[in-house]
Amino acid sequence: MTGHAETDPGRPAGTAPPAAPSTALSADRRARELADLRERSTPVDLIVIGGGITGAGIALDAASRGLETVLLEAHDLAFGTSRWSSKLAHGGLRYLATGNVGIARRSAVERGILLERTAPHLVRPLAQVVPVFRDTPPVGTVLPGLGFVAGTVLSRMAGTHADRLPGARVLGPRRVAEYVSGVRRDGLRFGHLNWDCQLVDDARLVTAVARTAAGHGARVITRARVIEASGTQVTVRDELGASGAVAAGAARSDDDDEFTLSARAVISATGVWAGQTTPGVRVRPSRGTHLVLDAATLGHPVGALTVPVPGETNRFCFAIPAEFGRLHVGLTDVDAPGPVPDVPESTEEEVDFLLDVVNRALEVRLTRDDVLGTFAGLRPLVDSGDGDTADLSRDHALLTSDNGLVTITGGKLTEYRLMAEQAVDLVVRRAGLPAGPCRTTDLPLVGAPGHPVATTSSGFLPASLVARYGQEAGAVIAASLLDRPLEAVAEDLDVTRAEFSYAVTHEGALTVDDVLDRRSRVGLVPADRAAAEPAAREALGAVDRQKR
Repeated sequence: MTGHAETDPGRPAGTAPPAAPSTALSADRRARELADLRERSTPVDLIVIGGGITGAGIALDAASRGLETVLLEAHDLAFGTSRWSSKLAHGGLRYLATGNVGIARRSAVERGILLERTAPHLVRPLAQVVPVFRDTPPVGTVLPGLGFVAGTVLSRMAGTHADRLPGARVLGPRRVAEYVSGVRRDGLRFGHLNWDCQLVDDARLVTAVARTAAGHGARVITRARVIEASGTQVTVRDELGASGAVAAGAARSDDDDEFTLSARAVISATGVWAGQTTPGVRVRPSRGTHLVLDAATLGHPVGALTVPVPGETNRFCFAIPAEFGRLHVGLTDVDAPGPVPDVPESTEEEVDFLLDVVNRALEVRLTRDDVLGTFAGLRPLVDSGDGDTADLSRDHALLTSDNGLVTITGGKLTEYRLMAEQAVDLVVRRAGLPAGPCRTTDLPLVGAPGHPVATTSSGFLPASLVARYGQEAGAVIAASLLDRPLEAVAEDLDVTRAEFSYAVTHEGALTVDDVLDRRSRVGLVPADRAAAEPAAREALGAVDRQKR
């Protein structure tokens, strides 16, 4: 299966064009495509290793240019760093403050592309408020406002209009409290207001990009671990083993889990694991921890409370409104040497640090009892050999090994599309691949206005469902294999049973963990996860029953 060009000169006049591949990812599709790849005797155009936001972005860029593309992921989509972010599409303000105008400008441009063209259903404006108190040092009184004004100028230069992202301004105490209820009133003088962008969910963005790539013909194969790679070949192990062949109707043994696949080019986009795939690549992981709180604890703020870290001029902690009536408080920047864990864990010291910083601006102090859950991610910083991780560049690097394998690492989530474009441009040029120009600056993702996937909409649709699926929301309900599709998966969780069903039938979820921890994010709070687990098991069971 290859990507489809705009026209097909070889098709007889008057005949219908071939149907575009489905965007739906499922266990059946995985098994069929994996079986096809096992029998493959000729090279594909491009293999992408890694199913995070960068790998998914590369797969979409390449497939939409007409390249035969295969994405291989050892675990699940968004398994690594891509699901542990602050869920912000940053405009690069922090990097402007440090003099890195290049990253700042690129971030602002890419933020605008997400907000206005490719993913407006998943990206929305977010008010950020820095409160200023009587005891705030002079630098902290003035500097945030200057930075916010510079950020507004950068936003306008990037082409983002004021009707989408308003400009910076100063708020009086009453207006500060309207945006960030829970703020300390004693000594509150005013606040600096800035507008940035927030993702509905980072893992959902990855899924949307991967599904859009699949709709352009990319094969997206999860639980397929690359155990050896060069610039023209990979050795793959099917992590599902013989069970992965059942849906495809293939008869094989557990001894047949590994196979070799050739390609005209191979790109590794494995983030903090880049050094394992590509010896010689040096990545220095930095851990960023977040706390999950009940938003009611701070009076359900509608903006992000932004608190300067004491002694720092360019670091802040945030209390950001999130799904399910939660708040995410983050984040840390801690060196994380040693073996890279599959799931990073926050430390007690990081929890205390975040509580201490955010409590400086709160009317009622938060305690450990207010913390419903924590999550931590590892940033794949390119190692320069010295300095604190907070001082290392957030720029990305494109590296080519002696064996021809191209590795891309570092960078920021907001810049994933640009990183993908640059990576594909590189391999197209070096391998002479028959690719068209990059199309992703104007290519709507699944669910966005302008995407061609047919939708079905009838009757009432919950606002939370529309927020997560955009114009595809009606189709989620229509495709449900579960009865009572609009019923919540658990009490006090605004996730419908239909969404769990859709995760399995259309979004490639193969396990309970996939459903709870990546296609939805109820797993961020252990109590929520336990309450929703029966519905996730029911969704997986419904697909199995349908096959029988």
